[in-house]
Amino acid sequence: MRKYRIRPILATACLLSLCHLQAQTPRARPLYPQGAPDSNGLPPENVRTTQDIVFGATEADYLAYPADADRATGQAVVICPGGGYAAVCFDHEGIQVARWLNERGITAVVLRYRMPNGHPDIPIEDALAAIRMVREKARLWHVDPHRVGIMGFSAGGHLASTVSTHFENDSQRPDFSILIYPVISMDSITHQGSKDNLLGTNAPAELAERYSNEKQVTDQTPRAFIALSDDDNGVPPANSIGYYSALKKHNVPAELHVYPSGGHGWGWRDSFEYHDELRASLGRWLEEIRK
Repeated sequence: MRKYRIRPILATACLLSLCHLQAQTPRARPLYPQGAPDSNGLPPENVRTTQDIVFGATEADYLAYPADADRATGQAVVICPGGGYAAVCFDHEGIQVARWLNERGITAVVLRYRMPNGHPDIPIEDALAAIRMVREKARLWHVDPHRVGIMGFSAGGHLASTVSTHFENDSQRPDFSILIYPVISMDSITHQGSKDNLLGTNAPAELAERYSNEKQVTDQTPRAFIALSDDDNGVPPANSIGYYSALKKHNVPAELHVYPSGGHGWGWRDSFEYHDELRASLGRWLEEIRK
């Protein structure tokens, strides 16, 4: 059985988190109440969950933050935290942003997806199921089923951009995407640990091509908000720039924010120097796209 890798990017994005979960965190609910439809090949007994990270998940679950009826904008966002496709850092790249969205009348769902372990269809299946679930619960959660987006950080950004470019029908297609320092490419500019965990070591070129999402953009790809730091040494900025350029080539609306510093893995932490600018820009963008 292949071993999944936890690279330095995971330590940066997750293990240095100083934020702890608060009492009002909702109970995690299984994405598949009857169990996952297929196996990622990882041993369930090795799954480990801390206050803010799930390592080696073999089952998918989610944390739901439905908007209050009197404040609901109709928008909803499925959040895919990062973790190098070896773990899910669900606090500073999940819960914290979910609360921020919720305060603005936006329903949020933090997806704790299964690890691929060399099977890229596994996390994609989870993300698509989460989007479908939100649309099924649209009336209950005061959501417009045509305003359901996906958000991803780092490897979760790769997952979000994969769903945005590999959907098969309108019911699977997100209405918008938010990509924060995302892994996009599986070519030379990729994050190697994420690639190895997603596709397996020594993945064939055609598989890497398929999941290099800048090469999969079409005029049906949903609009995107992209943010990253210029000095990101974990996931090269060329990932975001390549995706933005592909969107522009296909006349897909997009907004790209490159901050001077911050490195990788800042998530929703107040310690990120440009957190006020990020939140103001994203809040304004979310408001504009629902007009």
